[in-house]
Amino acid sequence: MYPAPVFDHLEHLSTPVGLFEHALLTEPRPEHGYCLDDVARGLVVTSRQLGPSAQVEGLRATYLRFTLFAQDGLGRFHNRRDAAGRWTDTATVEDHWGRALWALGTTAAVTPDPRVRRAALDAAVVSLERRSPWWHAMAYAALGASEVLDAQPGSRVARALLVDARTLLACPTDPTWPWPDARLTYANAVLPEALVAIGSALGDDDTLDAGLSLLHWLLAQETHDGHLSLTPVGGRQDGDERPGFDQQPIEVSALAEASWRAFCATRDEVWLGYLDRCVRWFLGDNDNGMVLYDAVSGGGFDGLHTHGVNQNQGAESTLAALSTLQLGRLALVQAVA
Repeated sequence: MYPAPVFDHLEHLSTPVGLFEHALLTEPRPEHGYCLDDVARGLVVTSRQLGPSAQVEGLRATYLRFTLFAQDGLGRFHNRRDAAGRWTDTATVEDHWGRALWALGTTAAVTPDPRVRRAALDAAVVSLERRSPWWHAMAYAALGASEVLDAQPGSRVARALLVDARTLLACPTDPTWPWPDARLTYANAVLPEALVAIGSALGDDDTLDAGLSLLHWLLAQETHDGHLSLTPVGGRQDGDERPGFDQQPIEVSALAEASWRAFCATRDEVWLGYLDRCVRWFLGDNDNGMVLYDAVSGGGFDGLHTHGVNQNQGAESTLAALSTLQLGRLALVQAVA
């Protein structure tokens, strides 16, 4: 049995306003403020936690409030907010817009409280009218749109975004490098996950199969000697030396999310095996045998280095560990069933 997600450290990083982005060891760093990127990830994790405690429900309420406040009247989102609660940027449709849609769609689809579902759905519908030119942003937005379709079958705006995202996210046909960029970079698995979600939602088997094939390819790229060996911060392309460091936990959680969605779309248990590989990365089955999850506090360490781990436990890494464990435990239930 995998360790259970523990939300104590996430709560330690949070305030009634939001979730601090960075930590020095285990202590939050208010001087760096809040960002919607992390709050949206937190909203996904707290919304889909089964049998949520009062602690988790309280965090979910905070993260939803932050996300709703970040939205402007045109469906764009602010990302950066200082410790005093002031927005320090302009609202855009960059990656945080897509992550906000993913979070709102997830909340609308899975949260039992009807008032919470309605608030999330109403906000999502406004932002689903927007489009982004960046594939990462549109991939996350497609995940949100697919969840909105689950919550509100027949949603016109959700279906329209999925159709547009399908066109933007279509990948090169070169089998040696079937990727839209010259290098793998950041949260790579959201691309195949989005294709799987689009194909499933639109009943488009070609797009579904393209997503599954791309995810198989990506997992092969991210595996070495039977364990995950991730794209480092500087990116990766064919011919780069392995292993590469600094490896980021967000890469593992993106692979876990994609593997879980692939399993839900196909019921093929090979994807549960890949998800198990993701969980085991946090528990020490990685390139230097180091554990990156504190099972007592629920903190996640910020990166895997050549000779150890980054001891800071920021929001992104903590949520990466929690979400991967969360999905791993769901997978165990499926495997038993």
